[in-house]
Amino acid sequence: PASPSPVDNLPYGSRFPHVEVADQARLQALLLDTLGIERVHLVGPSVGGLIALSLACQFPERVKSFISIGSGYRASIEHRLSLFEQILAIELDPDFRGGDYYQGPFPKKGLAFARIIGHKSFVYQEGLEQRARKEVGGQSGMLAWLKPTRSTQSYMLHQGTKFAERFDANSYLRIADMWAEFDIRDHTPEGTFSTALEGFRRETIPALIFSIDTDCCFRPAEQQDFANQMEKAGIPAEFHTIISTKGHDSFLLEPELYAEPIRRILG
Repeated sequence: PASPSPVDNLPYGSRFPHVEVADQARLQALLLDTLGIERVHLVGPSVGGLIALSLACQFPERVKSFISIGSGYRASIEHRLSLFEQILAIELDPDFRGGDYYQGPFPKKGLAFARIIGHKSFVYQEGLEQRARKEVGGQSGMLAWLKPTRSTQSYMLHQGTKFAERFDANSYLRIADMWAEFDIRDHTPEGTFSTALEGFRRETIPALIFSIDTDCCFRPAEQQDFANQMEKAGIPAEFHTIISTKGHDSFLLEPELYAEPIRRILG
């Protein structure tokens, strides 16, 4: 959205369209074409897992194996509501101006608030105070009345304001909307899991699914349902639950916990 439009050389801003996960998957297929790569081992964590699943369903002949890490086949109602709250946080910032803010000021407060809402689901809540204990103090220029007195408040403000300095609000909106609207069953007119994953059966694509026991983005029960749905559709799926105190961020912070099953499926 911050890129210049070839029509008038101004940022697309509000003119930039909604983006679907399927669009991202098709874009990656075009990238593979450009690079001359015919088939891949497909690995996706979090939102990347949704894109990987969509790519495998659209282009199964290009996939050697499929690995989903802390992801799924749809966003839960709980997380869709969280993503809606994040979109609202940006939309309601007066500086957002419908997405046409590139002449400044930028909607940094709305974006920081959105990130704070989202960040709650990325970390293991029971371990948040320990993770935040060195973050006490400072208001980050966002607050007029409240002075943070708890490390968790300070930590969340720090995470939000730091993120708002490096990310574009319009891009964040497109990603949040893309995530909230995804359901792999919508890939086919029949609207069923089995028909959406027909290519997995046809190409006999092996699947590996990782869940994280403290994940609040894609909860373990959702991950188990993902694996069960694959089995019901006749697709063998190896399922692992990672025990971690890092929450959804585990796959970023503890790669060694995922290495052995990935090594086997790649072999």
